[in-house]
Amino acid sequence: MKIGGWLFFWGAAFYFAVGTIYYFFTKEPVGSTAILLTGGLSLLVAFYVLFTDKRIGYQPEDNYDGEISEAESDYGFYSPQSWWPMLVAGAAAITFVGFVVTPWIFVMGLGFVIFSVTGWLFEYWKFERNEPVRH
Repeated sequence: MKIGGWLFFWGAAFYFAVGTIYYFFTKEPVGSTAILLTGGLSLLVAFYVLFTDKRIGYQPEDNYDGEISEAESDYGFYSPQSWWPMLVAGAAAITFVGFVVTPWIFVMGLGFVIFSVTGWLFEYWKFERNEPVRH
C-alpha cells in the first residue's frame, strides 16, 4: 500500500505543478481549477492510503519479491452473470434525469431504483414455503 500512496502523492504534486503552469500560460480559470482539484483529490487518496498503511502495517504487496499466494485470497462473492447492477445504473440515470427535467420522472426513477436494488439484494435468497418455523 505504501507504493500506491506515494504514487498518488507524486501524482498530486504533478497535478498541482501542471495546474499552476497551465494557469500561468492560459489565464483560463475553469481548466486550471479542474486540474488543481484533480491534484486535491489525488492528495486525499494519498493521505488515506498512507494513513491506512501506518495503521494496518506490512502488506504482501509491499514486498518486491512477494508472490500472489501471500495475499488474502477471499475478497467476497461477486456474481459474474448478474444483470442487476446494470438495472440499478439505468434506474439511477432515470432518477437523475428526472431530478433535472420533471418531478414525475424523478418519482418513477426512485421506484425503479427501489425495485432494482431490492432485486440485487435478494438475488441469491431462496424462500422455502414448506419449512417449519424453528424457535
